[in-house]
Amino acid sequence: MEKAGYRIVGNHSGIEICHWTKESLRSGRVCYKQKWYGIQSHRCLEMSPAIIFCNHKCVFCWRKLKWTFLEEPKPDDPKDIVDGCIAARKALLTGFKSYVNIKKWEEAINPTNAAISLAGEPTLYPRISDLIEEFHKRGMTTFLVTNGTRPDRLKNLATEPTQLYISLCAPDKESYFKVHNPLIPDGWEKLNESLELMKSFGCKTVIRMTLVKGLNMKEPEKYAKLILKAEPNFIETKAFMHVGEAQKRLPRSAMPSVEDIKNFAERIANYTGYKFKDLDIASRVALLTRK
Repeated sequence: MEKAGYRIVGNHSGIEICHWTKESLRSGRVCYKQKWYGIQSHRCLEMSPAIIFCNHKCVFCWRKLKWTFLEEPKPDDPKDIVDGCIAARKALLTGFKSYVNIKKWEEAINPTNAAISLAGEPTLYPRISDLIEEFHKRGMTTFLVTNGTRPDRLKNLATEPTQLYISLCAPDKESYFKVHNPLIPDGWEKLNESLELMKSFGCKTVIRMTLVKGLNMKEPEKYAKLILKAEPNFIETKAFMHVGEAQKRLPRSAMPSVEDIKNFAERIANYTGYKFKDLDIASRVALLTRK
């Protein structure tokens, strides 16, 4: 992972400089999260407190799945994780200083948003609530992305993230096993429990769907029933990207086009009553909002 540009922080966390952080610094192009949710791409810290720890081995994952572990080592202190992630990110950004706008670079090394996702399943880190609180203490916003298999952790969050994502990538239990290859027997039931919990959150909520042609890009009416349980503020339909180790598991033809994503989003909109809001061509993702 370090050869690929990642940095490991402590015993179980890690960071990477996001493609869109680099693009924002180099050319001013920004990601859909800035366009839709107001965060700044060049000030977004992409990290995970569970970099190789997950209870899924998703067929579309970019990582080598043999390096996936259920159990974590003794958890690091949230303060140490945040300090370590910010320092590692600054070190990786040092090389940009000489050829980008210096004011923007100085902003970039002081991130204002933490995208708690990147790799692994963040809610496997037992102090996830304390980690969110630590980021908030520093004036940062937080986007927590989870596969929904730890509803107990979501239920017991003393501090909510700024925005909560739950990944929904299967319309039914059979498809769930094909897509995610779970390491736990009751993941589908846990996911449904998390979907039920989502509507109780006070923060902004998002259902995110990573779609693979010929695998899970089907039966929008079934997805709709699951989405309506959660009552999210937003729905994102996003294309599987044919990158990394996923290239060895899936053909390039499994990557949906922008038009595929738009069409599927509109079908989801028809079944849920949500409104098609926008389409980001570069990231092949569509946004639906409540009417």
